[in-house]
Parts: sequence; C-alpha cells; structure tokens
Amino acid sequence: MSLGASVGRRLAGAGLGLLLAGTAACTKERVVQGECRSYNGADICTWGRMRGDAVVAFGATIPVKSAENAPTEMAMAMVWPPKAELVVSLPAEVRTATGYDHLNVFWEPHGHPPGPYLAPHFDIHFNNLSAADVAKIDCADSTKPATLPAGYELPDAVLPQVGRLIGICVPGMGMHALPSAELRSTALFEKTMIVGFYHQQPIFVEPMVTRATLLARKSFSIDVPAIPGAPANLKPPAAFEAVYDSTAQAYQFTFRATRS
Repeated sequence: MSLGASVGRRLAGAGLGLLLAGTAACTKERVVQGECRSYNGADICTWGRMRGDAVVAFGATIPVKSAENAPTEMAMAMVWPPKAELVVSLPAEVRTATGYDHLNVFWEPHGHPPGPYLAPHFDIHFNNLSAADVAKIDCADSTKPATLPAGYELPDAVLPQVGRLIGICVPGMGMHALPSAELRSTALFEKTMIVGFYHQQPIFVEPMVTRATLLARKSFSIDVPAIPGAPANLKPPAAFEAVYDSTAQAYQFTFRATRS
C-alpha cells in the first residue's frame, strides 16, 4: 500500500469513526474498506457500513485538498468526450449487496450545458455497470427510458463544436436525467443529484457538486429520487449526505440504503 493510500484510509477511518461513535456497539455495524486512489494530491477512498450482510450505507471519503488542487479553467482545455480522471472500486460487499460497482470522478473546470450547470464542478458517478462496460458506452442507442424519476427530465442539449446530445448522452458516461426545476432556473446550481441511463436502464447516480460548495467546508444533503426501472440486482440508495469532518479536512459522501 502506498503512503498516500495509507493516509487516505486513516482519513476515511477517522471520519467514519465519528459517524459510528455511540452506535456501533448496539447496532453491531462494521466498516468495510474499498480502494483508495490518488487525486490532486489526496486520496479518495471508498467504503461501506454493514450490518451482517446488509449494507446500511456506502460512499467515499473526499478530501477537500482534492478540490483545492483541481486545475484551473485556464490550465485545462475542453476534451471530448470527457475522460474519467479517477476510477475507484467499491468494496466487494457493497458491490454484491447493492449492485453499485465503482465511482468515476470528472472535473468540469468550465462547467457544461445546460445553463444552470456552467459553474466549475465535479461529477462523481456511482456506476452500477463495470468500468469496462461504462467505457463501451458510445451513445449509439438514442432510445430514452419510458419512465423517469418524478420531477426529472431527459432533455437534449447542443454542445458547441460537438452537436446535439440526445438525452445529454456522453460517451463513456450515458444519458443524464436532470431535475426539472433546475432546468428552468436562471441561477447557477450548487449541488444536485443526477440519474444516469443507457439502453433504457438506470446505470448511475451522480452527486454533482460545485468546487465552491466543497471549499465551503460545510455538511450538506441532496435529495435522491426513487429510481424506476431498476433491475432486480440493483438496490438504488434512498438518501445522500456529505458530512464534513473538520479534523480530517474531508467529506464523507454517504448514500444511505433506507429512507429515514
């Protein structure tokens, strides 16, 4: 294990220790660790909280340093299609119990259309396809799913020098369903939850968060919609919160398995 990964795991353990304090003894929860990968000079680590064989929550430790050290807009030209800067596997226990396989991190220094999302931000995809299958998505299938989460839309978007994206389908990602209220807003977003589709099936949930929001060093939550059409092996999460740990200088991006 690298020194960076060791530090990342200590950060993850410190933050999770705070979350579990006072409850582990009576609930018999345990923490399982996934991978750690270096990103912008810090380690992003995945983990899960288990009760027996059931997943209580899963997510990733996101150090603030990874956002602080992101390349500036001037230093990073637009690349099409975007390439994931990081691929981090979730723990085997989480993959088996939930169907979610890994996370991808994308840094969007220019933001991207539609208009509310033109703020510099991070796309953090929790994918329920394997990394190899995600890489094969070419957007040749332009068929949109028959049913979307309540309050969501799958609009088309025109990207300069690229053309029309049906359902905002991006190769190597998939289609992006967005909250209807945000699409009609004239204000730049701060944080939101995107639901991804391809071949008419849900393939990811994505906390999309501005760099400014992460640098504010404050805990926050984002509503997670009920996701229709999920295959039998997929257990979509019920809630999401990003808990900031001032000691570790990191967020615990946490998907809860059940609604409170």
